[in-house]
Amino acid sequence: MKSISEWFDEYSESHQNPTNKKIHWVCVPAILFSIIGIITHFSALLTALLIVLTLIFYARLDLVLAVAMTALLVVMAWLIYVLPVGVGFYIALFVIAWIGQFYGHKVEGKKPSFFKDLQFLLIGPVWCMDAYLGKIFPKWKNRQNKLITQ
Repeated sequence: MKSISEWFDEYSESHQNPTNKKIHWVCVPAILFSIIGIITHFSALLTALLIVLTLIFYARLDLVLAVAMTALLVVMAWLIYVLPVGVGFYIALFVIAWIGQFYGHKVEGKKPSFFKDLQFLLIGPVWCMDAYLGKIFPKWKNRQNKLITQ
């Protein structure tokens, strides 16, 4: 299994353009939120199972990022529970966010990473979380650099 650093390095190859990065920082969480919303409308049990499996994948890569992703997923699940919207809202959000993603890759001039490996669909959200944590906590990148050199 690849390390978190290897996943991020490979994912970052097609996410260098500042505009594409900004688009991803908005659209990747929107896609994650919409997928959870769509699946939840059909089966809460299936949603819970998929979230647990995703968090196990993240925990195997980086425990701190897995905890951060757990918090994000709990907030997303709560929002889906309290928002008075139907499945159509989540489908529309999904489509709009993917249009944004593909536009970002057009700007970048590179294909999305998941064309190479579908596991990158799981790496995108945690890559965004890593970027958010780096913005919120200035020492976060130093932590990641220490992980890379170990």
